[in-house]
Amino acid sequence: MFGINTPELVLIIIVAVLVIGPSRLPGYLEKLKNLIREVRKMASGARETIREEAGVDIDDIDWKKLDPRQYDPRRIIREALLDDDDAEALNSLKMAPGAAIASMMGKDSDKSAVPVAAEPEIVRLPEGERAPFDVEAT
Repeated sequence: MFGINTPELVLIIIVAVLVIGPSRLPGYLEKLKNLIREVRKMASGARETIREEAGVDIDDIDWKKLDPRQYDPRRIIREALLDDDDAEALNSLKMAPGAAIASMMGKDSDKSAVPVAAEPEIVRLPEGERAPFDVEAT
């Protein structure tokens, strides 16, 4: 409770009793009791409002299902953007990339039908030549 352990709470209560004094203590206890009642009324009122507006009982809600820590944003986006057919093709892409791309393109799983990306050619400068430098880029 607020990072306070039992001995600290007892010490705070003893100091409060000494500071407030025995004459004013019953009045403050009555105020504390009324505050707790009001908080309970507000909580039950909020529960009734949710029940009326949402049509569900708070006790019936599966809170673990609504836990945001269980969501994987990549999976949610993938499921939202892909159709069922595309999702199946994506699952098969994990196993055989060539066949999955071909099935997404509507072709047979023949490897000749799958476009193959060309390797980018690396151009090296001749020895002794300096690399181009753009003064405005830095």
